[in-house]
Amino acid sequence: MDILQQSYRYGKSPLTPGATATPYCARLYGGAISQSLSPLLHSILFKSAGTSWSFHLAQTTSGAEFMSKLKATDSIGASITMPNKVTFQALLDDLTDEARVIGAVNTAFIRLDNHGRRRYIGTNTDCVGIRETILQREPQARARAQGQPAMVVGGGGAARSAIYALWKWFQPSEIYIANRLKSEVDAMASYFQSAMPGIRLRHLETVESATNLPSPYLIVGTVPDYPPSEPGEVLCWKICEAILKDATKGVLVDMCYMPSPETNLILTARGNGWQTISGREVLVRVCTAQQVLWTEKEPNEQGIKAALLAIEETSRDVKL
Repeated sequence: MDILQQSYRYGKSPLTPGATATPYCARLYGGAISQSLSPLLHSILFKSAGTSWSFHLAQTTSGAEFMSKLKATDSIGASITMPNKVTFQALLDDLTDEARVIGAVNTAFIRLDNHGRRRYIGTNTDCVGIRETILQREPQARARAQGQPAMVVGGGGAARSAIYALWKWFQPSEIYIANRLKSEVDAMASYFQSAMPGIRLRHLETVESATNLPSPYLIVGTVPDYPPSEPGEVLCWKICEAILKDATKGVLVDMCYMPSPETNLILTARGNGWQTISGREVLVRVCTAQQVLWTEKEPNEQGIKAALLAIEETSRDVKL
């Protein structure tokens, strides 16, 4: 992955020749993570990378606890989830371009400065997970998406990761935004116009305006899978339905996988002839990108397949 070579911009590798046999660990830091799938996936991926490393949960929102554990001699990195993705940024020594533009971190990795001191770098692998999931399922997606509109459903942090991934790596003509609140879209558009100069975002405000535009090739959903109830939610869903019923079909990724990966958005898209990708696949690719930064090894396809199989077999109601 390109992220590995890019990570050395921030310092040298902290790994010694015997590192794989050393009992290092990584942890997930978040507010409500008792049912997280991360330990399952990372244990599979660590084993496939030939390490004896482990992965643990650290249910906390304390920055002091986070840094204390991250700086421990047995720590090799961290996974960061809500509500810490924004607040923990300032605690780290540096941020990658992805983290700076998206405005949130989900991963911390370690590199050494010229004096051998550990530096703690924050990045965002959510966007990499979106990119890799699409390309693994549709290798021609870059060529097919270039110059065509793309679309993001939602206006929160996951939507920002999706916008970054689509604009940076798939070169769409513009990105449509469908969201329940215009104020969120306005804030996001203002932010990205500064963070990614030249980006073109268009808010889909009515069903009529959506159906009169060229169809998107790539769509990424980022909202919870609840029945729409408020007027803004109902309108957003109607816009999505209208887009999905269009004659031109593409690829839809829904990052939501709770309470089931078969979300209403996935089912509606599939029923209208779209190729669909579950959020659980994105989750595996997000964790894989984290592992690349920690183990400093390219992904092991057998490990990825094992992780995908394991996540398909679980039916628990879980959170990343």
